[in-house]
Amino acid sequence: MSKTAETAGTTRATASDGSPATATRAWTARLVVVGIVLSAVNLRPAITSLGALLEEVRDGLGMSGSVAGLLTSVPPLCFAVFGVMAPRLARRFGPAAVVCAGMAAVTAGLLIRPYAGSTAAFLAGSALALMGIAVSNVLMPVIVKRWFPDRVGSMTGLYSMALAAGTSVAAAVTVPLTDALGGSWQTGLAVWAGLAAIAVLPWVPLVRDRGTAPAPESEAEARARAERRPPALRITRSRTAWALAVFFGLQATAAYITMGWMAQIFRDAGVSASTAGLLLAVTMVMGVPLAFVIPRVATRLPHQGPIVIALGVCGLAGYAGLYLAPAGGAWAWAVLLGISNCAFPLALTMVGMRARTGAGVAQLSAFAQSTGYLISIPGPLLVGVLYQHSGGWGLPIALMVGLMIPQMAVGVLAGRDRIVEDEAAATA
Repeated sequence: MSKTAETAGTTRATASDGSPATATRAWTARLVVVGIVLSAVNLRPAITSLGALLEEVRDGLGMSGSVAGLLTSVPPLCFAVFGVMAPRLARRFGPAAVVCAGMAAVTAGLLIRPYAGSTAAFLAGSALALMGIAVSNVLMPVIVKRWFPDRVGSMTGLYSMALAAGTSVAAAVTVPLTDALGGSWQTGLAVWAGLAAIAVLPWVPLVRDRGTAPAPESEAEARARAERRPPALRITRSRTAWALAVFFGLQATAAYITMGWMAQIFRDAGVSASTAGLLLAVTMVMGVPLAFVIPRVATRLPHQGPIVIALGVCGLAGYAGLYLAPAGGAWAWAVLLGISNCAFPLALTMVGMRARTGAGVAQLSAFAQSTGYLISIPGPLLVGVLYQHSGGWGLPIALMVGLMIPQMAVGVLAGRDRIVEDEAAATA
């Protein structure tokens, strides 16, 4: 081999393996991972911190049980209303910019709402924070699909695990942290704004990103993609999309009832406020290991129905325990309900599996989450109404049991090996 040819070969190897562009892509991918994890950590503390202090907030703002039920229904309402906007915002500004703005909105909302001074203003501050959470919720599967298409299961597991960790930590430490900071529920809620502010930082260098994949595209691929330009996906024509949306809605109903009311169930059974917060934290922390394991297992199965059934059975057992012996077996019921709540990372994994393209995932994620959260709105509110008018937890728990059965049924349908683009095209 001539010296010139050898030099050329070395140059090509350097360009492909150690070029500044390759190094930049690797650095950017690592930054995306950090951003995903920090954002996921902040997707639930706004809700579980409130659940831990719900009684104090009710007393401070003079809320009735029905109004408190309305408060626990605000998260799914905001997720339904604002989540549907996420794909359009991502197309215009880029997913990274939208998530960055979302985390900034979470920070502002958490800082404002405790000091708003009235129930209406408290709801408005909560809505601002939840708006940021809603768009980030929808765009997490999109970002994973684009940046890590060959690791959908493991990356979904990673951010689901981070989400569960943030949820459980907020539930566990909000009450003792409030006591340590002087006993004011306003301070105990506002402190979570600091965590949300940290999540803004990794997205700032990525704001200019418009969602392009990190791997370069050849000229032939770019030309073929420009010529194909498939028609818009009619997502509502897919039965799998509808099944996944209903499954998402019913699991969200169970999750928000749990986050909003489970601590109060234990407190009414004679459990102390700090212990009730720990029990809620146990329920949430179950998602830390399982949220990493379940998506990885789900991507290896042709049908995710068996996982849906197993999680549903755990939920039914936990509800039965809450009815029969809420204080006596409290730790066991917390564990069982925590396992059941892992239907959330399973649903997110199925979103990534049921669509073929990044655009399809974006549409399916927005449709399933927005429709699902819309379905989940009445649940927490109805629990508050039933609790206030019946004077106990028997009817609310019966409602939870009744909703778990259809959740299992539609979850089995959503878990079939189907692609929404194919279904929509077949019914066109």
